[in-house]
Amino acid sequence: MPDVPTGDESLLQAAGRGDRRSFEELVGRHQTWAWRIAYRFTGLEDEAADVVQEAFIRLLQASGRYQPTAKFRTYFYRILTRLCLDQAKKNKTVRLETVPDLPDQIPGAAAELIHRETAAAVRTALDTLAPNQRMAIVLRYYEDLNYQEIAAALETTPKAVERLLARGRKHLRGVLESRQNFSSF
Repeated sequence: MPDVPTGDESLLQAAGRGDRRSFEELVGRHQTWAWRIAYRFTGLEDEAADVVQEAFIRLLQASGRYQPTAKFRTYFYRILTRLCLDQAKKNKTVRLETVPDLPDQIPGAAAELIHRETAAAVRTALDTLAPNQRMAIVLRYYEDLNYQEIAAALETTPKAVERLLARGRKHLRGVLESRQNFSSF
């Protein structure tokens, strides 16, 4: 049995030469974080799964042309980001997570309800952002990417990422503060 390349870039190049095992290794390594990004962007499990599946299909289709001029993750972030943004253009609906009205009468239920309400409020607020802002927020605050990595994924400059994040944070702050004031009535 031939040695399987170990670096992501080498695996993708091997996949481009028809090595199915190398591509399976890439999928195994990266499907979890890719789904996490897509889910945080779309807010729907099935939609996130569809986006990630399409991202891996496109990655496989491009594997024969792949030249490792950038890190694999940067290359794959770019594919995933484009698909998420395309999905946002197609689907303009606002997604809400359901939150139970009353907590269960068990220890910690009130804290869990507060956590769920907060998560639902953040999810709702994220859905009100422009798609580029939402993706920048997801990549920065959920995936801990730096400005340079986000810029590569969004195919823009670090300065533009800085502006996207600033506008996104300002918008989120306003939405969340208005929700808090509204719920206090």
